[in-house]
Amino acid sequence: MRKSMSLHYNDMMKTYTLPGTADKETVVQKMFTSAAKAYDINNTVLSFGLHHHWKRLAIGLLGVEPGHVVLDLCGGTADLSLLAARKAEKNGKVLTVDLNFAMLKVGKEKLEGVPSPDRADIDVVQCNAETLSFRDGSVDRLVVGFGLRNVSRLEMALAEIHRVLKPGGRFVCLEFSTPTNALWRQLYRLYSFFILPWIGKVVSGDRTGIYEYLPASIARFPDQERFREIILKAGFREVSYRNLSGGIVALHIGVK
Repeated sequence: MRKSMSLHYNDMMKTYTLPGTADKETVVQKMFTSAAKAYDINNTVLSFGLHHHWKRLAIGLLGVEPGHVVLDLCGGTADLSLLAARKAEKNGKVLTVDLNFAMLKVGKEKLEGVPSPDRADIDVVQCNAETLSFRDGSVDRLVVGFGLRNVSRLEMALAEIHRVLKPGGRFVCLEFSTPTNALWRQLYRLYSFFILPWIGKVVSGDRTGIYEYLPASIARFPDQERFREIILKAGFREVSYRNLSGGIVALHIGVK
């Protein structure tokens, strides 16, 4: 059974070719522009609602305090921004940063529909994660949820994250990862490559291939230990990670 599942997985990997570094930004932006309006509902359907729990845990580990400036990188539809803004309170500031205009538009509309008397102001900023338009040491906390897989140059994005954080500032990354149990890993891959793309297309009507790209990009992203090493090389200290849902996702934490 395990051998059969592995063969199916390898066959599926061969049918989808991830875009190269030179083309990745253009391809990914086209996909997210197409999927933006259905992005939130698809997240809920495809994760069985677990993404809300994962995001709350991420903000809890981020350690946002009243008055903090928080950057939500690849923040898209602003779920993490809203959670962080409640922690930062009135005197704080949250920046929802994403390269994709359509995703930010959905996020801005969401923010406009949420009352804000007791939370920090949230600004929406269109910006590339690899060339952030913020001063050195200008951010207290930085969170990124399910976004670093999509950048063209991971090391460059991490260098920018390190640059804009204040000394002692904390970085938390919530990202899909590698399930720790072998059987669970194979079952997850079957779901990702065979069931998830079908559900994603039905819910969103998308035809750009984003729901084939999603599992392929997860499979190629560094596993928990390798990603921890990359974060350390970017200059962070006290780097650790926490597996969630058996390693389907992982929270990586680092301090500048």
